[in-house]
Amino acid sequence: MQSLELKIPPPAVAVFFVLLMWGISLFAPPWDVLALARISVALAIAAVGVAFSVLGVIGLRRAKTTVNPTKPAASSSLVSSGVYSLTRNPMYLGLLFVLVSWAVFLSSPWALLGPLLFATYIGRFQIAPEERVLSGLFGAAYPAYKARVRRWL
Repeated sequence: MQSLELKIPPPAVAVFFVLLMWGISLFAPPWDVLALARISVALAIAAVGVAFSVLGVIGLRRAKTTVNPTKPAASSSLVSSGVYSLTRNPMYLGLLFVLVSWAVFLSSPWALLGPLLFATYIGRFQIAPEERVLSGLFGAAYPAYKARVRRWL
């Protein structure tokens, strides 16, 4: 399955799961939740997700290193400050929050499979290969960073 490693940009993977979750919600029984509460919670969760993603991009841009998730070998520096001191993968975490918010918005408990499957896919085909590349690029500094900062939160 190495053929999928670092091949599909994570936002495209997220869009796939958005569509899958929407399809599931068409056939699964919905939660009985007031629309205002459901939408308010979904917007709050999405805002947290967008914040993580934006702060991740800003951190990489400030360090003048690549933001291209399919080319981790192009990384010129190990960013460990800002949001990267809370999570090693703020942009993927942001996408995960957005998917959770989408499940809440859809009012579908079965749609929560989408974020779970997204995290599983991203962990295997994006994060694990990235970590191998970054370990090679940054030597002992990368395992030390991994020991200090969690993958997700």
